[in-house]
Amino acid sequence: MFLVDTDVLSALAKRRRHANLEAWIERQRAFDLFVSVISIGEIERGIALQQNKDRNFASLLAKWLDQVLNAYGDRILPFDLASARRWGQLNATLGHHGADLQIAATALEHGLTVVTHNISHFEPAGVPIVDPFRSRKR
Repeated sequence: MFLVDTDVLSALAKRRRHANLEAWIERQRAFDLFVSVISIGEIERGIALQQNKDRNFASLLAKWLDQVLNAYGDRILPFDLASARRWGQLNATLGHHGADLQIAATALEHGLTVVTHNISHFEPAGVPIVDPFRSRKR
């Protein structure tokens, strides 16, 4: 089972998807794919930042986010107490505290593999990783 990172969600929203990503996603069962509330927050931040730059684009992003929320529904994982504790341990060990580390902690707590193209953001946390653009598990 997989926790889909924000970068992959964004890539899936594009009309012209990377061929390896397209092939990987087609091989997956929807009920094996999860999203973190942290990714939802990252997307929401992007929408808010676009409001003053390009309202039309921000509106399109908001509609897309609604589709993501509907598609994933109960497969959107919270950043709960166990994940927060795991994040605290990782943060103390690794010395950085970004959103990707929170996503990694969530994946570790739920026994999930992170699906991302940002390998270097997740490798230090020791979480299993699949890069669907390369279709290899690390």
